[in-house]
Amino acid sequence: MATKGAQPEHLRITPHPIVKNTNAAMDFYQRAFAAEVLYLAPLPNGENLHAHLRIAKTVVMLTQEDSDPKKQRERSPGGLAAPQTLGGTTTIFELYVDDVDTSYKRAVDAGATPVIPLGDMFWGDRYGWVLDPCGYLWALSMVKETLTPDQVQERMEEMFARMGHGDCSPLAE
Repeated sequence: MATKGAQPEHLRITPHPIVKNTNAAMDFYQRAFAAEVLYLAPLPNGENLHAHLRIAKTVVMLTQEDSDPKKQRERSPGGLAAPQTLGGTTTIFELYVDDVDTSYKRAVDAGATPVIPLGDMFWGDRYGWVLDPCGYLWALSMVKETLTPDQVQERMEEMFARMGHGDCSPLAE
């Protein structure tokens, strides 16, 4: 969409989640991830059919699911459905931040459900998952240490070996 000030960057993949309620989704993303609203396509009833947001450095386009499944299938051969309609999501949004503990807490305080608690992972990130009220998973992460592929492989093998013995505790720092 060539809306001045709200278009995604050229040659970048732009997430385009389908949501049950665009207004509720915008409210959550503003509170949880400091999303900036760039563009709205309001309907006469006050709902927003479509919105462009900026979350961190990424433009995200939200589209409201049609409440009539038959119309959805007519407009789009595969149908456009929100995670709640599908009974789950097929997408995880990963957001790298400077302070993952603060970001994770902010998302939960805004209404996200913790899924994977924050922890220090074998690949060098501090990492956790939340489920947003729209039904999408968010992997929140920050780089804690930069490792070589060999170091990541060694740590992964150590972790899986411990898990095989019933020890699932985090790796020592």
